[in-house]
Amino acid sequence: MQRYLSRCMALVLGCVGLFATSAQAWPDRPIEIVVGFAPGGGTDITARTLATYLEKELGGSVVIVNKSGASGAIGLAYVARSKPDGHTLGMTNMPGLLTVPIEREAGYVPADFTYLANLVRDPCAFSVSVNSPYKTLADLVAAAKANPGKISVSTSGIGTDDHLQMAFFEKATGTKLNHVPFNGAAPQRNAVFGGHTDVGGMNIGEAMPYNGINLRILAQAAEVRSVLAPEVPTFKEQGVDVVLASERGLVGPKGLSKEVKEKLEIALSKIAKNPAFIQQIRSQFTEIDYLPSDAWQARLTRADVELRALWKTQRWAD
Repeated sequence: MQRYLSRCMALVLGCVGLFATSAQAWPDRPIEIVVGFAPGGGTDITARTLATYLEKELGGSVVIVNKSGASGAIGLAYVARSKPDGHTLGMTNMPGLLTVPIEREAGYVPADFTYLANLVRDPCAFSVSVNSPYKTLADLVAAAKANPGKISVSTSGIGTDDHLQMAFFEKATGTKLNHVPFNGAAPQRNAVFGGHTDVGGMNIGEAMPYNGINLRILAQAAEVRSVLAPEVPTFKEQGVDVVLASERGLVGPKGLSKEVKEKLEIALSKIAKNPAFIQQIRSQFTEIDYLPSDAWQARLTRADVELRALWKTQRWAD
């Protein structure tokens, strides 16, 4: 009997040791960060920058997987359906994270995720080709009023920050624009370069590298001019009350273990304070906006209430 009990105890201890080793070994294969937009846009660039630092903190490889389409919903739905083992994460883009499920069936709802941290913010902006006849925002407003529905604006999809910026602009100026959605910032930027759309509703970080070369940024949607783009006037200082930004953070599927969640949160906290990461983000004309899990979720909850109220009064998909 004693021998039997000893064997049972050894078996139990062996299993406990195996589980402990398994938990400590995470990640035991590459971590995927899923981006719901095409390569080359702001969300994609933020994710690729983060991946390099996350590898150093976690001691494993991190790869970016682009699953573009449906205003980022395809990628987020994939993350929501993934096994919550910490090997599949998602780079979010707010407000699309909240607005797409309000607008339509998205394949996910905000409650489907474990929220880890918000990392950056990137003010929205209106840009035109350097060859455009619109030299100022006032020029664009005048043309839009004279030609209702004729001025085309490229965005990264219905319900995204780009689309909301356009809708807020229409409301503030009493104009009607022609919405042309794409599956990411890179293709919509190319549409502006090639003269296929009149205006690009891109973020500052996506437009600034081309400002004065291929693009002319007419306005940024920050409350005050970003220190990273001090020469670009805001919408508000030009008489158009539009303030909006893309906020980007990291989520996992609902049900991440406490151990994995804590490891990721600690890593993200360190990365957000890393001078090299901060400098790299700033070099992309993007602002650090770190919020830990609880604070980020509280902000999203408030925003969700505001956006749902807004959706009841407007038809944003037009």
